[in-house]
Amino acid sequence: MSIAARPLGKDITIMGLVGLAHFASHFFQLVLPSLILFLKDEFAVQYAALGLLPTLLYGTSGLAQTPAGFLVDRFGARRVLLWGLSLLSVATMATALAGEYWMLLPLAVLAGLGNSVFHPADLSILTSRIDPQRLGRAYGSHALAGNLGWAAAPILMVGVANLYDWRAAVVVAGLVGLTIVALILLFGGDMADEERPARGTPGAAPEVSLLRNLRLLLSPNIVSCFLYFAFLAAALIGIQTFGPSAMTALYGLDVESAALALTVFLIATAGGVAVGAVLADRTDRHDLIAICGMACAAILVLPVAMGLTPGMLIIVVLGAAGIASGMTTPSRDMLVRAATPSGASGRVFGFVYSGLDLGSTAMPVCVGWMMDHGRPDGVFYVVC
Repeated sequence: MSIAARPLGKDITIMGLVGLAHFASHFFQLVLPSLILFLKDEFAVQYAALGLLPTLLYGTSGLAQTPAGFLVDRFGARRVLLWGLSLLSVATMATALAGEYWMLLPLAVLAGLGNSVFHPADLSILTSRIDPQRLGRAYGSHALAGNLGWAAAPILMVGVANLYDWRAAVVVAGLVGLTIVALILLFGGDMADEERPARGTPGAAPEVSLLRNLRLLLSPNIVSCFLYFAFLAAALIGIQTFGPSAMTALYGLDVESAALALTVFLIATAGGVAVGAVLADRTDRHDLIAICGMACAAILVLPVAMGLTPGMLIIVVLGAAGIASGMTTPSRDMLVRAATPSGASGRVFGFVYSGLDLGSTAMPVCVGWMMDHGRPDGVFYVVC
């Protein structure tokens, strides 16, 4: 059956399961950042030390993402996705056993290895298995699910930690991931992104030399996409990691209100993605959508950084910024797809989206340093 002839129901199932996997990836990225105030009290360390945890996760994920893309092209996206999600879930659960701060560091590295598989695996599945006429909405649903994962993490983690403790919260997070693994195993048979004949058999893909791979990945279009993702991630990671702490210090919000403001930003971003998904299927000017959306988001956040947003109005402003930035997400995925040659989706998506992780690597430590030195406004200036 050709991809274009696939029934809508099968496409929805694939989009749903891939979306759940992406939900888990984003959810786990904010599990420990959501618990920073609890971890600071538990281990008696500074914000910069806690910022090292997401730095290790994103750094490892970024470095491993391109190799993960090659594994996807070689062994299949579904198989690689299941291994990555399982590793991420178990590594997160294991943080509950940490008795000292240093024990969290190798677990952050393992979590980063697990996180590295999602973009090359998810987007390879969608690109090869979804009707091309629905691809913009498929990319949009993928991004939407990821943003909902970001939004769910602060609510669930802080809620469970307040009810029990932070160790119970990370165990619950791990169980969320393992549940999604089980769902993919049970219902994800159609997620196989393509048949891969053994090497040397008729129909097997020819070997691609290292030089040709380098020429592909370092082509101007691919590198420009990589840089876009790197700067985008560097702008957003600060607010996701230290946003609630910065709002508490800068505006005097309590922990719950600050967490609510971050959640509204992330949910609004998801709403923007839904609008952007429709736009992505109706226009070919994806570059204009990406540029205008990010410019509007930066303009909205600037008054927050300057301390000019009174009281709880910060929630409204961050919500509007989230909508503006979210609208760009499906269009950015369409830009990457347009630059990707046939048969190379895993390695190209892996390389380009490693920009997200590598762009996020240094920022948590830098922003944590700002917090330690009494500059919570720096969190929002970084976003601008």
